[in-house]
Amino acid sequence: MTDTAGPDVERPAPSRAEAPEVTRPVPDEGPRSNVRRTALVVAGVMVLLFGVLVVATKDSDDPKDPASSPLVGKPAPPLATTTLSGGSVDLRDYRGQWVLVNFFATWCVPCQQEHPELVRFAEQHAASGDASVISVAFQDQPEDLKAFFEKNGGDWPVAVGDTAPIALDFGVVKLPESYLVAPNGVIAAKVAGGVRADDLDRVISEVGGSAQEGRGGDGS
Repeated sequence: MTDTAGPDVERPAPSRAEAPEVTRPVPDEGPRSNVRRTALVVAGVMVLLFGVLVVATKDSDDPKDPASSPLVGKPAPPLATTTLSGGSVDLRDYRGQWVLVNFFATWCVPCQQEHPELVRFAEQHAASGDASVISVAFQDQPEDLKAFFEKNGGDWPVAVGDTAPIALDFGVVKLPESYLVAPNGVIAAKVAGGVRADDLDRVISEVGGSAQEGRGGDGS
C-alpha cells in the first residue's frame, strides 16, 4: 500500500541557445479559490483513507487483528442513516439493549464467513429482545446486498448510502469490524475480524450481565 516514487531523472543542462525560463507571478485568485482548494484537499483525504481501508480488507486473510480501540468505554458515535429496506435506523433508538454494529461488505470474504455467526447471534436474542444487530454496508450495491441477505439470512437493519463518515467516526480499520454497544450506549468491546456468537455472549456476560441490568444508563 506504500506509494513508491519514480526514479529521479537527470536532465541535461540547457544550451546557451535555449531561451531562459521566465517565472511569472501567480495571480491571487481570492478566498473563493482557497475554499475550493480546501474542499478538494478534504475530499482527497477521504478518498485516500477509504482506499486504504479497501486495500487492507482485500489483502488481509487474518481476522485475528488486535481488537483495540480508543472508543471502548466511551459513548458510541452517532449512527443515523437510511437502510436497505428504504427505512431509517438510529442507534439511539436501541437504548436498553445490546447492539452489535457490524461493518461489512458483500465482496469481503471474511465478512461472508462470519455472517452465519451474526445470524445465530440475532436469532438467539430474538425472543428476549435484549440484543440486536445493525450492519453498515461499505462500498456495496443495493442489488448485491439484497441478494446476499436473501441467500444467507438476516433481517436486521442494513445501513446504506454515504456510510463513510460513520466508519470514520468509529475508527474502522478494515472489514469486517464490529462494535458491541452496551444498553447505556457505551461501546463495551471491539471485534476485529469475524465474530462468534458465543464470544459475543461471553463479553456481554463479563461486561454487564444481561441487557436488562444495563437499562437506564445515559451513556454520557
